[in-house]
Amino acid sequence: MIWLSEKIEFPPYEVTSKDGIIALGGDLSPERLLYAYKRGIFPWFSENDPIVWYCPHERMVLFPEELKVSKSMKQVLKKEKFVITENQAFEEVIYNCKSIERKDDFGTWITDDMEDAYINLHKLGYAKSIEVWRFLDSTQNDKELVGGLYGVEINTVFCGESMFSKVSNASKVAFVYLTQLKKYKLLDCQVYNDHLASLGAREITRDHFLKILS
Repeated sequence: MIWLSEKIEFPPYEVTSKDGIIALGGDLSPERLLYAYKRGIFPWFSENDPIVWYCPHERMVLFPEELKVSKSMKQVLKKEKFVITENQAFEEVIYNCKSIERKDDFGTWITDDMEDAYINLHKLGYAKSIEVWRFLDSTQNDKELVGGLYGVEINTVFCGESMFSKVSNASKVAFVYLTQLKKYKLLDCQVYNDHLASLGAREITRDHFLKILS
């Protein structure tokens, strides 16, 4: 494995391991994170471990026009049960993504350093969030954050990082909303996941992904 120095650079793609690891170490400064994302590289590691940088040989992505919305999901969207906002509660979204208990492995393990790093990216205008709210009473004066997602915007690609849901379908609502914004040519989902595949996401080669990213 190649360890990064203080200089903001990454080794050539050819050194990537079978697991998609391209380098270790470095830091989570905005400069390094943006440099990495523009090259299809992202961090993914656990607390107390060194930073691990990935650039998978196969990339899980969703082309907006290939989104699959089930009949039951269409009914949920039609009923307008939720209120959706953009970039109104980024810190709450990432905190929930970090702390919520999960029944599967969807999303990333978010350390304290990762949380701080993406909040910094948000303040700089690069990290974005979609929030899903539910009203607590009929007056619609009070609402509760019940789902959402966040990621990094690079050109016309949205690099998804994590999502959460406190009630059924809330994260899917956020994902569908993001896809239907018609703002992005591609949603980067990073690695294969059955949940994402059911929504229309599929794997493409790294070369194909990097061509779209650039």
